[in-house]
Amino acid sequence: MEVRTEIEISAPPADVWKVLLDFRRYPEWNPFIVDIVGEPKVGERLSLTLSLPDSNREQQLNARLLKCDSERELRWLGHLVMKGLFDGEHFFRLEARDDGTTRVVHGEDVSGLLLKLLIGRVTEATRGFVYMNQALKRRVENKARAKR
Repeated sequence: MEVRTEIEISAPPADVWKVLLDFRRYPEWNPFIVDIVGEPKVGERLSLTLSLPDSNREQQLNARLLKCDSERELRWLGHLVMKGLFDGEHFFRLEARDDGTTRVVHGEDVSGLLLKLLIGRVTEATRGFVYMNQALKRRVENKARAKR
């Protein structure tokens, strides 16, 4: 099952990419992935803390970085407890637009034996993607305005 969200950001992909890869600063602006520890290098392990919308709980997740294609795509794979139970391949794809803006496609391919049981969690996480997209847009566009 693929979950997919999109947002247009009034800045070039290079500006969006810089914010996405600055993991240390996620707590400053990101309402969904409130912490991420690790290096943005293919094969690296990442430790993520998610804050699910409408919830007082945070979820810890470990993932492995699968793709870090400069200014194009960031992708990691995480598992709930063990591979095959509930797996999520999270992605950000950046698409340069002719007008100098960037379309960000943000989503996750989810699968596993527990998918039907955890469909509510997928819906909750999807709202988190939207909140993150909006915060990313504000962060990038504010930085772009400050550079001018």
